[in-house]
Order: sequence, then structure tokens, then C-alpha cells
Amino acid sequence: MRFASRFASGLLAALILATGIGRAADGGSILFIGNSFTFGSGSAVHYYRNHTVKDLNNEGVGGVPALFKVFAEQTGLAFDVSLETRGGVGIDFHLENKKAEITSRAWDIVVAHGYSTLDQKNPHDPALLIATSKELADLMRAKNPKVEFFLTSTWSRPDQVFPEKGAWAGKPIDTMAKDIRVAYDKAAAGAAATVIPVGDAFNRAIVTGFADANPYDGIDAGKVDLWTYDHYHASTYGYYLEALMVFGRVTGRDPRSLGDAECSGMELGLSSAQVHALQQIAFDELAATGPITPNPKTTAARALARRCPGE
Repeated sequence: MRFASRFASGLLAALILATGIGRAADGGSILFIGNSFTFGSGSAVHYYRNHTVKDLNNEGVGGVPALFKVFAEQTGLAFDVSLETRGGVGIDFHLENKKAEITSRAWDIVVAHGYSTLDQKNPHDPALLIATSKELADLMRAKNPKVEFFLTSTWSRPDQVFPEKGAWAGKPIDTMAKDIRVAYDKAAAGAAATVIPVGDAFNRAIVTGFADANPYDGIDAGKVDLWTYDHYHASTYGYYLEALMVFGRVTGRDPRSLGDAECSGMELGLSSAQVHALQQIAFDELAATGPITPNPKTTAARALARRCPGE
């Protein structure tokens, strides 16, 4: 019996190491640090269910953190979700101006990202992102040495690709996200962080035919626009995909297990077919770029008609 117990404990430890699923899979406190790409500018996500999360700046933001909260509750995970966001800034802004807010407690998990062109003054240059990511990680670990630190690699911006003045002008739409990902990989290596490849998921949505590649020339029939009216920020579809990626990477859960009737998708006006497709895209990208645990009960979960927690 004692041998069996030790074997089971060893097997569990090996499984955790193999899958990358640790304490985050069980819930805890999580802080989102970011800008408009986190708070959902230009979409219905911006103030979505803001009563379910704590905005440290008291600006009434729901955003991607609120979507994460709803996803977690639907899968039985209890996360205490907070956010600290400011539009048009990188990690350097939060370190210089919001240190009191982001160190107000010892967080279990921190999810952060920098400015969308890596450096607002010097697009393409990853130096600021790399330096500030490490500084932020060190700051968070000074409060809690066991904090789990994630960096969200952001998406290609059509306004930086298709107009001649764009920093990625003339390049294929996927190139910017790929360049951003390379920078985030370097930042993650220096900060001992895990990358959440949201930009890669946007690219996958385009390659698979779910999303249109160029919103400037109209949206092809049967496809969606991942970006909002400014061809810069994400649309509701884009932020929903971002939230699925964060949920899957942070918790290790299969995003498809939320099901086609996932409640926030319904509340935000997505069809069950669109929810299905976005969950599959998120799963495929997560599975291709890091550990994720497939859920064998996915088909059954899709049949459930869910109401959002707290209704």
C-alpha cells in the first residue's frame, strides 16, 4: 500500500512536470497588466462583466480578464482576478507609474504584455520589452518568489502592415506577429516567463480560413474580422480568441471543454459555430506551442447550454 501511494505521488509529479500544469490549474490570485489589448478597446469586451473582476485603476474595465474569469468559473476554477491597464503604453509605464498598485499584494499569477510594436518610439526593437519584462518579473517575485509569470505575445496590426507608413509595410500580415513572437521569446527567457502566443493564434485563424487577412479591402463572405474599425485593436472575435489562449495556457485546460454554448460567447453575440471554431483554433495553437491537456469529454461539453455564472 505504501509503495502504491508513493508510486501514485511520483506519477502525479511526473504528470505535472510533463504537462506544465502546476498550481495555476487550481485557481488563485491573478493580475493582468497591460494596455488596450487587455482591456478590449473598440469592442463589447471593454466593460464586459466588470463587476466580476477588480480594476486596480477603478476605471470599470472588464476586458479579457473578465472573459478569463467566466471561462474559469464554467470549468470549476476559483480565480481572484484583478487588472491594471492603461491604453497606449508598455510595461515601462506600469513600472514607473503603477508600482504601488501592482505590488499591492503577493500575486500567484501575473499576465503581462508590452506595447504592440515592441517599442512605441522604435518599432521592431525588442530591447525595452526584454529589459522591462525582467524588471517586472523581479518585482513580482520580490513579493512572491513562487509567482507564475506569463507574457502575452500580441497580434499583427493591419494598420502597420497595409498603409505605406506602417512599420511593417509591404510585409505579409503574419510577419508582424512572428517578429513580435521572437521578441517575446527573448523576453520570456530573461524573465523566466511563459509566452502565450496570441499573435500566432491570429495567424492560425487566418490560415485556416476563419478570419479575413486584410480588413482594408473588405471582409470575405463567411469570414470574420479579427480587428475592430481602426484595424489596430481587436474585435470581439479577436479578444475572445485572446482570452481563450490565456485561459488555456494559464490553466492547462482544453479551451474546447468550454463547449459551443459557452455563455460569454453567447452574451457577446458570437454564434455557436464561431465559438466552436475559435476554441478549436486556440486549442490547436496551444497544442502546437506548449503543453495542453486535451479533454476527452469535449463532445459532451459542447451539448451543454450554459448560463454565465452569477446570472
